[in-house]
Amino acid sequence: MAESTGKRKQDTGRLPSRVEAAIREQEAQNEILIGWVQLTVVSIWAVLYTLSPKTFAETARFEPIPWVLSAYFGFTVLRLVLSYRRLLPPWFLALSVIGDIVLLMVTIWSFHLQYEQPASFYLKAPTILYVFIFIALRSFRLEVGYVLLAGIGAALGWLALVAYAMVVDPTDPMITRDYVDYLTSNAVLIGAEFDKVISILMVTAILAVAIHRGRRLLVRAVAEGTAARDLSRFFAPEVARKITHAEAELSAGSGEHREATILYVDIRGFTALSARLEPQQVLRILAEYQALVGPVLRRHRGSIDKFLGDGVLATFGAAEPDPEHAANALRAMRDLLAATRDWTPDGEILAPGMLRICMAAASGRVVFGAVGDAERLEYTVIGDAVNRAAKLEKHTKALGVRALCDGATRALAAEAADLPGLSAIGEQAVEGTGGSVEIYEIREG
Repeated sequence: MAESTGKRKQDTGRLPSRVEAAIREQEAQNEILIGWVQLTVVSIWAVLYTLSPKTFAETARFEPIPWVLSAYFGFTVLRLVLSYRRLLPPWFLALSVIGDIVLLMVTIWSFHLQYEQPASFYLKAPTILYVFIFIALRSFRLEVGYVLLAGIGAALGWLALVAYAMVVDPTDPMITRDYVDYLTSNAVLIGAEFDKVISILMVTAILAVAIHRGRRLLVRAVAEGTAARDLSRFFAPEVARKITHAEAELSAGSGEHREATILYVDIRGFTALSARLEPQQVLRILAEYQALVGPVLRRHRGSIDKFLGDGVLATFGAAEPDPEHAANALRAMRDLLAATRDWTPDGEILAPGMLRICMAAASGRVVFGAVGDAERLEYTVIGDAVNRAAKLEKHTKALGVRALCDGATRALAAEAADLPGLSAIGEQAVEGTGGSVEIYEIREG
């Protein structure tokens, strides 16, 4: 078992502790499954033994099976309870493996007593096939050591039974070289018994190799699953899925055109205010602001492209195509206006209404893809709509309003239901857009 423990350290030593914890939890779940299978097997044996006719002679009544089954049943129940409580040390698991093999071998050995036959009689029992169940059962653990312990223990146990059958009666070792005699009598054919041992060892070796390879895949899968969950915290879930499910390695320059709506949200005057606050206060305000904005955007199928200090750049229909991207952006803006109307993050420092959240949306054809270099990549959106949304958000200050959208967004969402009220402001020159933009104000109602 030292080999198994060492192997586990080798497999997971370079992994973060949370990944190791996930693997341990998976192993604990597998141990519960093993416990229930063991309990099922011993229960079936107990029922079959109870129902089967007994052939012990009254003068030599010795029944080891009830004692063995009772002890093993209690041991299995204890093991199952400990597995649920996550209290199974390696030595107890090894003892459980040995217990399986001992149970099987003692049961097989008792057959010659039960049926009052020579010891070699039990070598013909098909019950030996159960050994493959016990070996395969250990594969649930995905640790090579326990499978090897079960397989080698079974092989040694069977060799011990063969040796006992040959030496129990010194006057008649029961050995034959005649295959027909072997099949039609209680004679022992050494080659046939070695075939059984070789089969046990070969199955053990094959399972051990498969488990070794399977464990490497398990470690990789858990690590990648953990990384995917971590990615979903740094990226929008849609972007995280694109990264983790990409069929080819991502590289800078890979992207695609999308018809999308870009929403830019910002806290007016926060940059100047943050210069007068302590760093902890600045970050606390930003955390509360982002926790307020994020759920509203996601509720309307928006993806947060990035946090830009006190600004939030969100996309609708860029990460994943959305025929209602413009309508969803307007609905998100309506809910953001309501949610942030009276937002005051820290009453001890800021007066009510001191911070005002403003926003603007613009729609059009954008490029969504990966930018960066070989060391660091980032998914982002590029296009005129991105620039227009940012400039419109700045234009809210000049107009004294909180939310604007361009004419393209209004036109795309014109037929949609459940939209906020829109007031036409008209064509206006917006700094940084290179011309005039048709503008609409978004109201809460």
